[in-house]
Amino acid sequence: MEQTTILTCAVTGNLTRPDQTPHLPVTPAQISDACLEAADAGAAAVHIHVRDPATGAPSMDVDLYARVVDTLRRERPELIINLTTGPGGRFVPSADEPRVAGPGTSLLPPEQRVAHIAALRPDVCSLDLNTMNSGEQVVMNTPANVRRMAAVIRAHGVVPELECFDTGDLVLAQTLIADGTLQGPGLYTFVMGVRYALPFAPGAMALARSLIAPQACWSAFAVGRHAFPAVAQAHLLGGNVRIGLEDTIYLDKGVLARSNAELVRKARRIVEDLGGQLATPGQARERWGLRVNNALH
Repeated sequence: MEQTTILTCAVTGNLTRPDQTPHLPVTPAQISDACLEAADAGAAAVHIHVRDPATGAPSMDVDLYARVVDTLRRERPELIINLTTGPGGRFVPSADEPRVAGPGTSLLPPEQRVAHIAALRPDVCSLDLNTMNSGEQVVMNTPANVRRMAAVIRAHGVVPELECFDTGDLVLAQTLIADGTLQGPGLYTFVMGVRYALPFAPGAMALARSLIAPQACWSAFAVGRHAFPAVAQAHLLGGNVRIGLEDTIYLDKGVLARSNAELVRKARRIVEDLGGQLATPGQARERWGLRVNNALH
């Protein structure tokens, strides 16, 4: 039987702003509801950031994460919970003295960036391998800091999702697997279409796939207008897919998506129209080697 396609819904993200769309979930209750609705629409996994309920700004508050995770474990224990560890890696050099951090810098010690992972033990958490220009700023994930984050993730039995923004990230992943920092063959996500990262193109996705072990699990997504074409391309190349308001706020050109579930339903139609079928959470857990309610084991 043909392998099913795992769909992850990224429900709110770090960069999408509430002033861009009134449909962005902000409070823990809204984020939890968005995850449950996405699951009903076909998502097997949800990728979660949290936000300050008062301002809508990105947050790293462990209590906010706990409120979302507790709700999902209670209401939908089979749903795969994937928490971000991306925040805390941004550096903005000051104009006058570039060695000094300027406004907008969020750089934190690696252990602080994974404190919520140690506390909540989700099924999966992202582990960014990129050090790159991001707009006019820089994201910094040095090999030494990635190793420190990976040690905490592994110690708490969480599977790292290796978010790779360019080919060098994929080379670093192979080094970390070879020296035992990470367990192979790895669970990868190719991030495409972000400014100064891998462009969204069939050749770029195929190149990324060629740089990982053939037996490794992988997903790919692209941001903005490339989000839905990336769903089709990843499926056709044998990968898994991702969609959500973190990646695009539009259902069609000029049409705001009213919910994450609406985006998931369209992605599902694309996969099914191409002859595929979405994986259930149970099927996805089996493929990714996950148990139900990781925190209970």
